[in-house]
Amino acid sequence: AQTKLAKSVLDASWTTLRTMLKYKCENAGVWYEEVNEAYTTQTYSCCGSRSSSPKGRAGLGIREWQCMECGTLHDRDVNSALNILALGHERLAGGIPVL
Repeated sequence: AQTKLAKSVLDASWTTLRTMLKYKCENAGVWYEEVNEAYTTQTYSCCGSRSSSPKGRAGLGIREWQCMECGTLHDRDVNSALNILALGHERLAGGIPVL
């Protein structure tokens, strides 16, 4: 029961943060867009290839790894953040024609 309570408190905290961030952006006239963070840890930000590692609870302990395609060394959190940023940029530029 304690685990379920902790999870619901954590979920509520993230929801509150997103709600406040959206509100602040709307007030400031800043574009706010949420992206799906699925597979952002497993996708290499350098070349876009996807690996099966690290993933799941076991993968949480893996903080750094090397891309098998191009050899780039990745930090788990930085790689994920770069992928989320790229997803946001893709959405924003969705209607802009490539010259």
